[in-house]
Amino acid sequence: MTNTYVNKYYMTEVDVKPESIYCHHAVMGEEFIETHEHVKGQFLYTEGGMVFLKTDEKSYFLPARHYIWIPAGVKHSIHPSSPEVIMRNLYFPKFDTDNSFFNHVGIYPVNDLLMELIMYTNRWNGHILPEDQINFTVAKSFKLLLPELSHSNLSLSLPYPKSTKLRDIVNYLEEHISESVSFKDLANRFHFSERTLARLFQKDLGMSFIQYYTILRMLAALKFLLDEKMSVQQVASKVGYSSLPTFSNTFFKIVGVRPSEYVKNKQSII
Repeated sequence: MTNTYVNKYYMTEVDVKPESIYCHHAVMGEEFIETHEHVKGQFLYTEGGMVFLKTDEKSYFLPARHYIWIPAGVKHSIHPSSPEVIMRNLYFPKFDTDNSFFNHVGIYPVNDLLMELIMYTNRWNGHILPEDQINFTVAKSFKLLLPELSHSNLSLSLPYPKSTKLRDIVNYLEEHISESVSFKDLANRFHFSERTLARLFQKDLGMSFIQYYTILRMLAALKFLLDEKMSVQQVASKVGYSSLPTFSNTFFKIVGVRPSEYVKNKQSII
């Protein structure tokens, strides 16, 4: 896949026909896809590896057996774990039936019914126009079903710190992900009072230290589970958890499945 093709497809082709539903299944073919936006909303499901998606405000992690909804007009770049990752994209115009679900970026688990629908769309490529009544109706129904099939918007995203000091702290946490860093030690290391540092996290990132740190560790765990041939116990240790049950419970709360089940799902679709 050439850069010319990537630019043409992502910058122009999707929105050439405003009334169409645009379908695109392809191997990624690139190390990353530069920042762009669409007039249409985007459904993105990937196979064969993990994908990071970055907007102006957050960094999202799209793991196996999940999809991400990207509203119209949201600028984003896509960073796959390898060029061999397969993308399954559907781009939808706005419909009168749309509700608030489609106004926000969200990452959701893919259940068996949605997986069957995704595989059904594999027969399509390019623009599906209203004149093609059968395929257009089926594709439109796909969008209409998303809010009904997607109840758990997973917290697989982290905001970017605006404060330089907080960026240094976050970088430290990332570099020491295998350690269990206490809030008190972190505050002392960077010469903050605990109260001041707590306020900085809340004001800058809109979440508490523990919320940010927990998600950061779970995102790292997802990466290790996908990239490395590690046991769940090894991954737990790699992200600073000495207790496997605690790690498993935390993973379940953030990702929606147990780490052992996630590994099984990943192996069945990668």
